[in-house]
Amino acid sequence: MLDAELLVIMVSAPRRALFLFMQKIGFAEALDSIVASDPRYQRDAYVFLRDSLDFTTKQQKKVKGATVRHVTGPELLGGVRQYALKEFGPLVMTVFDNWGIHSCEDVGNMVFNLIGAGIFGKTEEDSIEDFKDVYDFEEAFVKPFAPAKPTGAKPVQELPAPKSV
Repeated sequence: MLDAELLVIMVSAPRRALFLFMQKIGFAEALDSIVASDPRYQRDAYVFLRDSLDFTTKQQKKVKGATVRHVTGPELLGGVRQYALKEFGPLVMTVFDNWGIHSCEDVGNMVFNLIGAGIFGKTEEDSIEDFKDVYDFEEAFVKPFAPAKPTGAKPVQELPAPKSV
């Protein structure tokens, strides 16, 4: 948000400006606490996860045409997959490895860390089990960029014998 936009919000809607300011600080402070208590995942991984949730809700809004109230674990994982492929292409696994993310369960652990910090919410039905074996990372992030295998076995053509000079 530009400083001028924030100034306009502060003048026209001071409560909203305070909320926006507190929310930004709240997320940053929550990440400091989460990363300090659970160093398995890098700070940028949590920022990416929040952005993935935003991406997922926007995608669902396009399909459903209404405001999305809740995203399930498998729905979020689908959004993580789409957003990661869009943002990082064939480097997804490299980026995720650097961040400590190796499986759907890692994403679930991060989600529940954010829930514990009060950043994400959950329903009674939500469980860490919702993130178990939803998809294989190799299939989801490597296979789309692997060279296509030939469909039909063509006979190997021999090269002509070298001509003698």
